[in-house]
Amino acid sequence: MELITFVPSTPNSLGIELEMQLIHPRSHDLAAASEELLAQIADQRFADRVKPEITRSMIELNSSVHEHPMGLLVEMREMRDALCEAADAVGVAVSGGGTHPFMRWQDRAISDTPRFQYLAEMYGYLARQFTVFGQHIHVGVKSGDEAIGLVHRLSPYVPHLIAMSASSPYCEGVDTMFSCSRLNAVNSFPLAGHMPPEVRDWYGFEAHIAQLRSYGLAESIKDLYWDIRPKPEFGTVEVRICDTPLTVERACRLAAFTQALSILVMRDPAPVEGAFLTYRSNHFQACRFGLQGNYVTPDGQRMRLMDHLRGTFGRLLEVADELGTRDMIETLRDEMFKSGNDARWLRSQFHRVRDLPLVVESMTRAFRGEREAIEHTAARKRIRALSEPMHDVQALAAPEVAIVTEQLH
Repeated sequence: MELITFVPSTPNSLGIELEMQLIHPRSHDLAAASEELLAQIADQRFADRVKPEITRSMIELNSSVHEHPMGLLVEMREMRDALCEAADAVGVAVSGGGTHPFMRWQDRAISDTPRFQYLAEMYGYLARQFTVFGQHIHVGVKSGDEAIGLVHRLSPYVPHLIAMSASSPYCEGVDTMFSCSRLNAVNSFPLAGHMPPEVRDWYGFEAHIAQLRSYGLAESIKDLYWDIRPKPEFGTVEVRICDTPLTVERACRLAAFTQALSILVMRDPAPVEGAFLTYRSNHFQACRFGLQGNYVTPDGQRMRLMDHLRGTFGRLLEVADELGTRDMIETLRDEMFKSGNDARWLRSQFHRVRDLPLVVESMTRAFRGEREAIEHTAARKRIRALSEPMHDVQALAAPEVAIVTEQLH
């Protein structure tokens, strides 16, 4: 059995990845402009932390490693501002959100890298449908055994993170009736889901990977589309279930929440035997209903997810005081219980303007930091989700956008 080296990192250190949408400023459809944008920022000091993603309408922002999420927030704001300036020069806009509200997967172009071309050949249309946008949160740990323990202990809180980050209610011109529709695309892949509960330590993880390889089911850890997985070369546990929020501020608050939660759960007893029995149901409830979903605790108690989240925030505050992150976690708590998640905000925008391209425009403005200036008079009203198409997606969708080279200079 091949050993997998786990490189230790500073405990509870923090980093994030954000998959971002590239938007045509007139049609508000996705723009196949990643190569042009990457060329535009090639001389920036953070250029090596902006990478292509599976289709050319996407890029990925990678933070550096931080011990405190306020430092992370400062860095992400700087990256956002520089990225928006570069995008303006190229002739595109940048947006968060877990899905684009009306893009057609048929129109997406696969990025020209060996791995992405392999995925397109292997998974067919699923690769283009994978034009969805997530936030990954990395938490540092000292050893492989601690990484496996943290994966187990964070797993009951997957629904909380799904519901708080949900920003993908619309897909292909339809209100999906989900708060988070993005994970439906992720779950199409054969090795999606969660770490097998029988994997209890790093040796067991190595044995599991070896078995997958011997059966020809996976070549590397990259093939595991688990909601939470170890990242041995970084020395982290990688939480992969969040939609990309509409703002870098919320992304960093979710990271602060995850950092404090990781400390809290490692102080708690290990989850009871059979805790994974509730995993898929809780996962679905959070995707479908967001904070209003039902939640079954590892010991079998049934309650509203919002009520369990309220208790979780209460328990986190002591840890937040130790870390100096109370302000960030209290702000996230207040946002969730007063205004709701980004999916609710997006529905309120559509209720106000009745036009998905204008909703996308509000998404790009929110990413720039203009969210407070956007009118959202419908925020207090109950929005009924409809599963009928709200727009003719074929008419809305623009062909892949040709970027004029002169705009780069």
